[in-house]
Amino acid sequence: MPLYDATDRAILERLQHDGRIANVDLADAVSLSPSACLRRLRALEENGIIAGYRAELDRARLGLELTVFIELKAERHSQETSERIERALTAISGVVACHVISGHSDFLVEVAVPTLAAYERLLLDRILAIPSVIDARSTFAIRTVKSRGPLPLDHLAPRRDDR
Repeated sequence: MPLYDATDRAILERLQHDGRIANVDLADAVSLSPSACLRRLRALEENGIIAGYRAELDRARLGLELTVFIELKAERHSQETSERIERALTAISGVVACHVISGHSDFLVEVAVPTLAAYERLLLDRILAIPSVIDARSTFAIRTVKSRGPLPLDHLAPRRDDR
């Protein structure tokens, strides 16, 4: 991992809170010239630290009232089985996150759907139809308190004001 300094950390923290900030405003916020800030920003993008930019949408306002976490168990453990399940899950509309996990289950999948009936169709017709998936356990979110919060960056470098 490349070394990141307090300025890189400040850029990353600011972008996590406002990904649409203009470069001139970002530069001002981190005490750099706009050209120096843009160079650092491009380097963070090229190194893959900044993976992309996107709009965060409001699920409820889009009619996606139901968030469900599904623990999936695979029939046998192999790289081929895992890759097949991963490909199938990432192709399903409604799957918003998927993690390979340890413990009782092998995958933890987050889905966003408009209704319980839509969830039932997704589960029965798409997820349980994936070869090698042998069990699914669902947990329904009552309310989301925090979603996609900013990543902690304390381990990278001290902030300017931490010194």
